[in-house]
Amino acid sequence: MIMVRFGALLIGYLFGLIQTSYIYGKLKGIDIRSYGSGNAGTTNTLRVLGARAGMIVLLGDILKCVVAIVLVRALFSGNYGDMKYLLAMYAAAGVILGHNFPFYLHFKGGKGVAATAGLVFAFHPYFLPLEVVLFLGIFFTTHYVSLASLTSYAVYFLQIVVAGQLGLFGMTQAHLIELYVLTGLLTALAFWKHRENIGRLLRHEERKTYLTKKNKEALSSEKENAERK
Repeated sequence: MIMVRFGALLIGYLFGLIQTSYIYGKLKGIDIRSYGSGNAGTTNTLRVLGARAGMIVLLGDILKCVVAIVLVRALFSGNYGDMKYLLAMYAAAGVILGHNFPFYLHFKGGKGVAATAGLVFAFHPYFLPLEVVLFLGIFFTTHYVSLASLTSYAVYFLQIVVAGQLGLFGMTQAHLIELYVLTGLLTALAFWKHRENIGRLLRHEERKTYLTKKNKEALSSEKENAERK
């Protein structure tokens, strides 16, 4: 049983190594990690290369998690059908770890938010509507991607626990506890990866993100303020 979990985690990690933002940046002649926030993720790509690039990277990072989960379910559901949700979470954990800590990029990757969106999309349709409404509602109200992401992550963890206790996953209590612990660790990792963003939010210094040219205007304004200092 341990090897099955490890197999799901490893499959996920291999898919997580597909660094969409890094690959896209290289196609444009840059290392995305040398620009903006230095993060190899959707938000930094959006700020540096524009909305079209951000959307491509977002879809790529979502897709790699979806494919990893689908593959793990196809490989293991026959013999471990009662653990399909747990193994899906292990696959997603592997994707997020591979995305955040790619060995061939000296473990300097992204923050795993877009990959987690893939988890929400593929895990169970029960969770998707609330997560989409919550994320978009906070983002379009505040334009803080970090605040929308972390709030959605925390709510997703609560959804998993509530749904599990209501019997949605059809697993034993031992497997449910393992699922809760794993989801809790991924949530903690997300908050840790966003620790600098949290500090800026508390100081009211977090950068806002827009889907229009206003995003570039905001970046130009930040650069001018930094030069004055």
